[in-house]
Amino acid sequence: MTMEAYRYEDGSITYPGHPIGPDGSEPVDTVDLSEYTAEVVTWTTSNATPPGVREPNHLAIVEFDIEGTPVRALGQLTTGDVDIGDEVEPVYCEELRDPETGIREPDSQAWDGYRFDPV
Repeated sequence: MTMEAYRYEDGSITYPGHPIGPDGSEPVDTVDLSEYTAEVVTWTTSNATPPGVREPNHLAIVEFDIEGTPVRALGQLTTGDVDIGDEVEPVYCEELRDPETGIREPDSQAWDGYRFDPV
């Protein structure tokens, strides 16, 4: 499983990837963000979570530095014991939420993804 970002002709990188980049071009390459570490830009804890999401749910905006290009991502943290500026790494998680408690048919979407863990 990759944490796939898209690189565009102008050198910009977006996560998640989009079919058209900031410069109006199509992607020319992909970057697996799970191979990099990131820095916590800001974070918060939600105690009123949607059905099937763990409570409390620690969330962060993190910034990767990919060869001098900043790439930001929003995701769950593995712990609430973080500070702005901490280094984190993406860790794969099979279920970011319980598929049996949502309103959608469990087989209708993927439930896996990445959380950020302090290095």
